[in-house]
Amino acid sequence: MVRAYRYFLPGYTWHLTQRCHKREFLLKFARDRRRWRHWLFQSKKRYGLRVLNYTVTSNHIHLLVYDDGRKNVIPRSMQLISGRVGQEYNQRKFRNGSFWGDRYHATAVESGLHLMSCLVYMDLNMVRAGIVRHPSEWECSGYHELQNIPKRKRIIDYTCLINLLELNSYTELKTTHQSLINEALKNRNLIREERWTESLAVGSQTFIEDIKGKLGVKGMYLPVSEEKGTWKIKEETLTKRDYFDTKIS
Repeated sequence: MVRAYRYFLPGYTWHLTQRCHKREFLLKFARDRRRWRHWLFQSKKRYGLRVLNYTVTSNHIHLLVYDDGRKNVIPRSMQLISGRVGQEYNQRKFRNGSFWGDRYHATAVESGLHLMSCLVYMDLNMVRAGIVRHPSEWECSGYHELQNIPKRKRIIDYTCLINLLELNSYTELKTTHQSLINEALKNRNLIREERWTESLAVGSQTFIEDIKGKLGVKGMYLPVSEEKGTWKIKEETLTKRDYFDTKIS
């Protein structure tokens, strides 16, 4: 079976998630998480991947990227990162078999407030898991870059992110981001929200209708739901014939 979320629509932000094989903790050591970040940096250099945020946990990754319309940048980047990380790990551990589980999942996220919510949700991942008390305590995440622009090996595209969040400056991004992190920690708003990892798209009703329209005929039948003012398209498994019928050029 093939899934509809394997296609990227240009001009949209995508939240990508990928788990290790059988949810094993293959990224439990910092050196392996750093290698994932290294290859993320390389994908930015090689293909121009526009990275907005990232988090590497012990058994899965979150990556927020923007599709600016250049063909196959996201798939090629993910192939490079996932392939090299898996190869290096297996060689070092004298291990055979898959490093990653199912292929990565992609969720379209609307710009503005929904994008900021996704950003904060990603940064709080290891706090939700009970591993750290604050996202600053987890090394391999975009939180540190969002709060302090690094002098070298910068991964996040700040200009792109600020524009998509409809903010005016990096200072506004930094203070707004930290304020929302602090608010979530204070209110213990740390529940897992499957909309960010199991949907085809998340945003306003207008945004969802736009995505469905661009998916073509099959988009008309995709299930939509709403919760507290946020709309989402649920993923749907398609046959290979449906997959090619709904391909977006």
